[in-house]
Amino acid sequence: MTHRARHKERQHFPGSSADVPRRDAVPGRGEFLEFLGLTLAVGAFTLFVVRPEASAALVQLAARAAAFVP
Repeated sequence: MTHRARHKERQHFPGSSADVPRRDAVPGRGEFLEFLGLTLAVGAFTLFVVRPEASAALVQLAARAAAFVP
């Protein structure tokens, strides 16, 4: 029979919770940020599909903003 090594996790880890592997400093924050990013991406995709002229307006807006950069 093959013996499989199991990694034992220490119950008490010295340091902050951000130093603990596979653990967020704020529980649930990663999931919220992922949801927010996906929502923004889907919204932008929908906007460009429904209103193709929005991409042209976005390019004009970026060009105007770039004109202010020295």
